[in-house]
Amino acid sequence: MTDAEKTTLLDDPVRAALTTANRALAQGGPLAWRYPPEIAPFAAIADRTAPSFAALATLVPPEGRVALATVDPLVPPASLAIAMQAPVIQMVLNAPIESVRSEPEPVVLGAGDVADMLNLTGRTHPGPFGPRTIEFGHYIGLRVEGALAAMAGERMRFDRFVEISAVCVDPDHRGKGFAALLVTRLAERLQAQGVTPFLHVFASNASAIALYEKLGFVARRTLHMTVLTHHT
Repeated sequence: MTDAEKTTLLDDPVRAALTTANRALAQGGPLAWRYPPEIAPFAAIADRTAPSFAALATLVPPEGRVALATVDPLVPPASLAIAMQAPVIQMVLNAPIESVRSEPEPVVLGAGDVADMLNLTGRTHPGPFGPRTIEFGHYIGLRVEGALAAMAGERMRFDRFVEISAVCVDPDHRGKGFAALLVTRLAERLQAQGVTPFLHVFASNASAIALYEKLGFVARRTLHMTVLTHHT
């Protein structure tokens, strides 16, 4: 696979992840794939034909949803309804990130921290985070007086790319540089492994985009996030 072909995987990141490095987490295939609902709502289809959409529909629970990231806005068949559709900016870190010192240093989060992680993400809404999302892999956080004040982690992975996600900070601790520190530590770890970090941020989130640009991330392209449910 050429470098250009590898980079093109970023155009369909969910499919790339579910059919390679995250294959063990995948449900469905070969026309549609998704993560288990308890891990993430993200799904992908092989193409936009009726058979692929039909396969996708079987992966949507009766009261559930799936989220697809596509280069062009998705137009689903009548059997599926759009619950939300919005542009997201895909950003990639190609240059070495500048290290920072911190006291205290972030700690690795594990199964015993999931309740606190769900509480924090439920209050800050950084994106989907369920009771099994931690199965994606490496998550780190900062605790202040025992309470989880900030967190971030790794989500989708494929080829030489790993996504940074779930970046969130308790409102009482914003403005302290916690988000920048966590993203920096994750990026340092990934780059030491020879991996390229990338992330997604809603186009409307100007403050987050500015933070990631300050850290060295550059916008690669706009993707369209579409959340689908069954018609009721």
